[in-house]
Amino acid sequence: MIEARAYARAGLIGNPSDGYGGKTISFTMRNFSARVGLEESERIQVAPGKRDPVDFASLDDLAQDVNLHGYYGGLRLLKASLKRFRDYCKAEGIELPRKNCRLWYDTDIPMQVGLAGSSAIVTATFKALQEFHGVTIPKPLLPGVILEVETKELGIPAGYQDRVIQVYQGLVYMDFNPAYMGEHGHGLFEELDPGLLPPLYVAYLDDLSEGTEVFHSDIRARWERGDPVVVEAMKKFAQFAEDARSALLNREYHWLGRLMDMNFDLRASIYQLSRRNIELVQTARRLGCSSKFAGSGGAVVGILPDESTFPRLEAAYAEMRARVIRPEIV
Repeated sequence: MIEARAYARAGLIGNPSDGYGGKTISFTMRNFSARVGLEESERIQVAPGKRDPVDFASLDDLAQDVNLHGYYGGLRLLKASLKRFRDYCKAEGIELPRKNCRLWYDTDIPMQVGLAGSSAIVTATFKALQEFHGVTIPKPLLPGVILEVETKELGIPAGYQDRVIQVYQGLVYMDFNPAYMGEHGHGLFEELDPGLLPPLYVAYLDDLSEGTEVFHSDIRARWERGDPVVVEAMKKFAQFAEDARSALLNREYHWLGRLMDMNFDLRASIYQLSRRNIELVQTARRLGCSSKFAGSGGAVVGILPDESTFPRLEAAYAEMRARVIRPEIV
């Protein structure tokens, strides 16, 4: 039996420009992960996980599950991953051995709160499939193949950031310059020393779930129309990431925190954000922490001004029924 794992990620800065030719910095944390298991079998079998329930105690129980997790669990991700892996191998002239497998998954990544739970399942699946079939997809290219699982197979708009950091792990600066990507087939990825990071926190709301496709739909359409407000905003997000890289390397953490705050404030100026999403950010800022979205909303990441702030942050988030952790960088 093969077991593969991929970890939750937080976008430190620059997001959401990764889907628009920009630049970002992200890190993975071992606090949460998706695990995929695979074993040889007579037929291809894809097993549903605990997030693919088909049995409910009542209509109210079903409605509560849909409100929290939507209509889609991990099953479609496994099936789409299998197809995309097969299509990649055929396109590259890779002859796969004649054997089948049974595939299943488990995850404890909070769902649809911007911690890359879906891409973690897909990334872990590709890790398992490569080992099972003895195939190696070049590391710089693998995030792009994984991205196509959601964009091509499932029609979900998404960016490269999640897949890059979950393939590389640790702390990574990413540049998605379209000209470079057009020439090389992938972005420019620089692995940074996680020891450069200041004391961080990640907070999230379990019941503030909204899929990436919902969150980004209007911005994507405006970008494609060439809306100057959105186009200029994406350039600024990318510049925040470039400046943040320098701030990290020079350990200028006050400046890094200001950049993270500006990242959120710019995002709030072009996206329509829910009251509770804004409250997640404001709660941390009232205690002197920087704060911005870790992904598409529902979770935030920021810098602690000092270690004594964390207990007060825990208490403040508990009052709004949010959870806060210290990320353990993979």
